Amino acid sequence: MLTGCGSGGSPATPAEDAASPGAHTPPPPPSRAVLTALPADGAQDVPPEGPVRVTAAQGKLVSVRLADAMGTEIPGTTTPDGATWMPDGLLPLGTAYTLDAVAEDDQGQKAAQHSAFATVARAHTFVAFFTPEDGSTVGVGMPVSVRFSRPITDRAAVEKAVQVSADPPVPVAAHWFGNQRLDVRPRHYWAAGTKVTVALRLKDVQGAPGEFGTQTRDLHFTIGRAQVSTVDLDAHTLTVRAGQGGKVVKVLKVSGGSPSHATYRGVLVVSEKYKVTRMNSQTVGMGDEYDIKDVPHAMRLTTTGTFIHGNYWADPGVFGTANTSHGCIGLADAKGGTSKDTPAGWLFEHTIPGDVLEVKASAGDFVPPSNGLGDWNVPWEQWAAGSAL
Repeated sequence: MLTGCGSGGSPATPAEDAASPGAHTPPPPPSRAVLTALPADGAQDVPPEGPVRVTAAQGKLVSVRLADAMGTEIPGTTTPDGATWMPDGLLPLGTAYTLDAVAEDDQGQKAAQHSAFATVARAHTFVAFFTPEDGSTVGVGMPVSVRFSRPITDRAAVEKAVQVSADPPVPVAAHWFGNQRLDVRPRHYWAAGTKVTVALRLKDVQGAPGEFGTQTRDLHFTIGRAQVSTVDLDAHTLTVRAGQGGKVVKVLKVSGGSPSHATYRGVLVVSEKYKVTRMNSQTVGMGDEYDIKDVPHAMRLTTTGTFIHGNYWADPGVFGTANTSHGCIGLADAKGGTSKDTPAGWLFEHTIPGDVLEVKASAGDFVPPSNGLGDWNVPWEQWAAGSAL
């Protein structure tokens, strides 16, 4: 999972924003702390013994969280000097993990690092990794998204073994994105308060010749309050609407992608939230254009690195007036990701994974439906046609 905005996603660089009109107070210097995480972001088939570790140079680790797809944290130990963290034992096979670390330099400035990886599955088996987390409360735009550890050739058999039901009942349909991802959603956004159950009956199901599933379990999540926001990049505004009638709650000033790095248009769904995270242009194929170690109040919108996030380094005058970023949607913020009073801090506190942003603009590409949780960009008839059943 990339962190940093590519086309459809990246904060404007400090140099770029410095050219914006208007004087502003220079931001505090970036953190000198340097974080390194193993295995590499996006690694697959990692052995149970790793190596899995986080190291901090020119600073000390203040928090490390290694968690599986259910949110279960893996215990680990940090060395007394705060330089290294490692898990306390072997990792289970066939499991997806996220690794989040924060370090602090001698001036108290923080740097963050996020990565994701998966351990190797047992030979001749496949496992399913799922979104959202079991027991979570999510927004009305959250689909059920299942990713498989190995390519699936018998899609009908596997799809039949992934059963999704809702209370109150609503028709749902499945859609395959390639041979390792199966998503399920209703025709329209979920209704607030809906309780969704995912019954995985994959044990002994043959997904490909000689490859069998291992899982039998039920997952549950709840749809929280309805919140669907509209981003108008021509007007540089984000309008937050809540409830069945779509009552306007707040209008915020934003800055989107510049003409050469336009923000994606279409329906974008929040999939992850970070109070601070690192955004590096190298992770999205944009060379050395930027490396911001402590982007505050960041919420992921696409797999390829589009975020809506706080921005403390830009001239405040760009928000509401100009699009200056490499594709991300930025809001005014303070350094550190702790303020709840800034526009970005307010939005962060009032957003949950699964909340919807409908992005409109006169220019820019439409988001590919498989890039993040963009399922809603596929018309219903086409969506249902993507089922193997």
